[in-house]
Amino acid sequence: MKLLNYCKLSIQSSAANEAFARSTVAAFCASLNPTLEQINDIKTAVSEAVNNCVIHGYAGGSGEIYIEVALFDSEVSIQIQDQGCGIPNVNEAMQPFFTGKPQEERSGMGFTLMQAFMDEVDVVSTLGQGTTVVMRKRLDSHA
Repeated sequence: MKLLNYCKLSIQSSAANEAFARSTVAAFCASLNPTLEQINDIKTAVSEAVNNCVIHGYAGGSGEIYIEVALFDSEVSIQIQDQGCGIPNVNEAMQPFFTGKPQEERSGMGFTLMQAFMDEVDVVSTLGQGTTVVMRKRLDSHA
């Protein structure tokens, strides 16, 4: 696979920046000429990953969210990383309906949605150091 373009973005951990992150990533991916459905899938997955950083990684506090997007000839790779509290059990957290914040009536579907809309989702987390989510989606160009 040939790398066509690459960008890095750092945003403040804030719910207000979620829309900016998803729109920016989607706009960056536009050069691959994805379908509207593919763009919406990417936006949804990025929204879920960024929201996880805000809500769980930094527990609503301040911190940076780092986003890297790599465009290949037929695939996009998106990495979203925080330096927050980390996830105690990644396998458990990735189960549908699992939530680390049941008192806030969270649905526990963030990772499930990422997996549904992307072709691959990998999560690496270290307690006290943060979490990295890498998502990949194959794109069929419709030029």
